[in-house]
Order: sequence, then structure tokens, then C-alpha cells
Amino acid sequence: MKRYIRFSFLLLAVAAVLLTSCTNHPDVPSSSRAARCLPAIFPDYCDVTVPCNIAPLNFMLPADEYEECVARITTPDGQQQTYGKGVKVQIPEEEWHTMLAASKGKSMKVEVWGLKNGEWLSFSPFVIYVAEQPIDEYVSYRLIEPSYVAWTSMEIAQRNITTFEETQIFNNEITMNDNRIGQCINCHSYQNYKTDNMLFHVRLSNAATVIVNDGKVKKVNLKRDYTISSGVYPAWHPTAKLIAFSTNRTRQGFHTLNPNKIEVYDEASDLILYDVETDSVSVVSNDSTLLEVYPTWSPDGKWLYYCKSAPLPEEMNGKDIRTTYPKVQYNLYRRSFDVATHNFGDEELVYDAASQDKSATLPRVSPDGRYLLFARGQYGCFHIRHIDGDIFCMPLDEENPQFLDLRGLNSEGFADSYPTWSSNGRWIMVSSRRGDGNFSRIYISYFNNGKAEKAFMLPQKDPEQNTFRLKCYNRPEFMVEPVHTSVAEFAKVFDK
Repeated sequence: MKRYIRFSFLLLAVAAVLLTSCTNHPDVPSSSRAARCLPAIFPDYCDVTVPCNIAPLNFMLPADEYEECVARITTPDGQQQTYGKGVKVQIPEEEWHTMLAASKGKSMKVEVWGLKNGEWLSFSPFVIYVAEQPIDEYVSYRLIEPSYVAWTSMEIAQRNITTFEETQIFNNEITMNDNRIGQCINCHSYQNYKTDNMLFHVRLSNAATVIVNDGKVKKVNLKRDYTISSGVYPAWHPTAKLIAFSTNRTRQGFHTLNPNKIEVYDEASDLILYDVETDSVSVVSNDSTLLEVYPTWSPDGKWLYYCKSAPLPEEMNGKDIRTTYPKVQYNLYRRSFDVATHNFGDEELVYDAASQDKSATLPRVSPDGRYLLFARGQYGCFHIRHIDGDIFCMPLDEENPQFLDLRGLNSEGFADSYPTWSSNGRWIMVSSRRGDGNFSRIYISYFNNGKAEKAFMLPQKDPEQNTFRLKCYNRPEFMVEPVHTSVAEFAKVFDK
């Protein structure tokens, strides 16, 4: 009797697998009407270039227009497979990675059919180009509501982007005090894409900067009598146990009619250097009349790049920042650095944005040292809230550098910000509010010989997750490995 029951369960399991297989690999419609256009799939993966190790690019047709969707994918060697269940196309990871391997350096052909009002429509086929260059396996980001919510539920998460595995690095509910005072966690940073040396900030309740030094966790207070604040926006030196920070007195303003909705600005900001081994803070730059923010290192560690505000027009001097913020514009500068002495050279202007009536922020140097990425808008230092925010890239150390073609990366009429390079310099990742203007999501673009190809949204197991997850992806960073320190280990340092 027991054998019979076990055999019955086995048959049921096999039947379930077969049913699932039939559902996931449906037949192509025997007849259809040509729609003569590309399918309106979400996310839009039509004619994108992807890494050879990315997770499946699952997508869907609009559920309010279509009843069913079928997709057929053909690899260069002639392999074909169909997918579709309801209006969604969700591809098993193992099958997807097999197709990626077969298409490396070439492209896959994708054909889509949609059932609308009882009639099948066949759309124009598109391709997915598969680059030979892989992407870093991990990214991390802060998940936060799109508006000011007094730091309710917030976390820093990491994602294996070759799969769909997402785990927490830290969340802001673990160490809140008994009075439930709000806590903000932000600004995670890594040394040279690795995680044994990393940091993030905890503010308000149990405030501290949490630093991992050679895998050991400690919390530090970076505030000194001679600094504006503790460290804010960080950048690990690529080889030394040194971290550049800005120190800021930051404020927020809220608009009622302005499409930018929220304004984030500094009343004051300087640059400091923190020595992890000696717990010492030295001042890099502290011009009391100007604002200095967003430090970043060149990959060889010999240059510190940063943003500095241009002098305000004479008639604006001395006025309240709440009235002058639309006139505040930042240029890009750099200083040479001697790692042996910790001495900085004279300031050099890299890009004069203000002379073009623009503001440049968040510089990032490519791993080969050849290019400089940055965000640019009309004014200010927080372009993720500005609808004119776009990403720009320029060659370094050229006498008259010209901006590169990043049209494939930027969106039209939506904020694009937080640019960063993959460790091999072939992929650019940004946080963008394209689509709905409210939620920032991660987009990735292939950097192809100085040109950015069409960006694609970070894929999810369920394509609707990109709609239903009511969180913004903030400050995305590439990593070549996951954070090995557990949430519990991070929490322990607050008990000391």
C-alpha cells in the first residue's frame, strides 16, 4: 500500500512537471494577422545588447489589451524554443543561459504573438544581441520610497544579476532604538568592486558609519570639531585604506507645481580624507564660499575627482539658499594624489559646466582611466530628482574633448542619474525614472567603442515585479562578489 501511494505521488509529480513544461513551451499560433510593428513588451528588450551571462530577459504584453502571449526564440545555430503563459514570457534560467552561450558574439531572434479580442496578432521580429563581454555578477542598491516618508522601511540589498537571487545587506529596522526613532541607511561603497573593504552610513537612531576592513566590521564617528558633519558621500581609494568623503549640511524642499517635485541641496559642503587604519580625518578642501561634493578616484588612485559649485552671480551673494538654489551649478575638478604622503596637488578644472549654463555631478572614471562619466542637469547636485537629468561621458586628457554618444542610455524627459562602470568598463549602469517619472529603476547599457547601446531594464523573474515593487533603486553599484558579512554581524556592532 505504501509503495502504491509513493508511486501515485510520483505519477502526480511527473504529470505536474509535464503540464508545466507544456504550459511554458506552447505551440505557435497556426494562423495570425500581421501587426506590422514591434510588440509593446514590458520591459522593452527589443534590439538590446546584453551581457553573455545576464539573467533571463522575461517580459510581458499589456494585460489590459491581450489575453495571451507566445514568444519563439531562435539561436544562431538553429535552436528554437517557445515560451508563454498568460501574457507573460518567463524563461527557465538553465535554458536561457544555454541560448546565451549559443549566441555569444551574435544575436537571438525573437518572434512574439499576442491574442487580442480572440484574434492572434504576429508582431515584427526583433533581436537580442549577446556581447562577448560578461557583466559583474552582483549589483547592490538601496530600496527606498520615491518620496519623503521619514525613513520608514528601508534596506540595502544585493542582487546576483546572472540569476534572480536578491538578499539583504542591511535594513533600518534592526537597530532602531526603543523610541522607534527613524533611521536612514545609505551610501554603500566598495574598494575596487570587492566587498571585504566596504562601508555604509546609518543616520539618526544609532548613527554611525559602518566600515568593513579586511572582513572585520566596526562603526566609526567621522565627525570632527573642524568638519561640517560626519562623512557623507564616500569613495574608497582603489588600493589604500583611505576613503574620500564630502561633509554636507543637506536640506530638502518640496514643490507643489514644479515637475521636479523635491529639491535636495547643500547649505555647506567640503571634502575630507579618512584613514581607516589610524581613524584620522584630514581636510582635502574646505572653501567656505563654495560647495564641494561627490569625490571619486581614478582607477590608479593618483587623482581625486569631485564637483565644486561655481561662484554665484554677484546679485545672488548673501541670499538664502532656498531662493538661490536654481542658480547653483557645479563644475568637475580633480587633484593629483600621492598615496605615500597623502598629499594633494593643485586643483585642476576638468569640465566647466557652468559656462554652458549646466551643472555636472557624480563623476565616475572608467576602469581603464580613459573616460569620465557624470550626471548633468540645469542646476543643483541631485539630478535623480530633475527631469532634465542625463548621463554624459567625455574622454580624459584630450585637449578639446567631445561628448560621446550616449543616446542609447539616456531617456527623454525623465531623470537619469547615479552612473557607474562595470569592472571591465564595458557596461554602464544608471538609476532612471523613465516610464512613470516616480520610481527609479536600474538600466544597463553596453559601452561599445565609445557609444552606448540601447539600455535595458534589470531583468526580474516576474516582469510585473518592476510595476508592483513600490520602491526606488537608489545608488546602484557593481560588485565582483557578494557582501559576505551577514545582516546579523552588521547589527552586532551597534551593541558595543
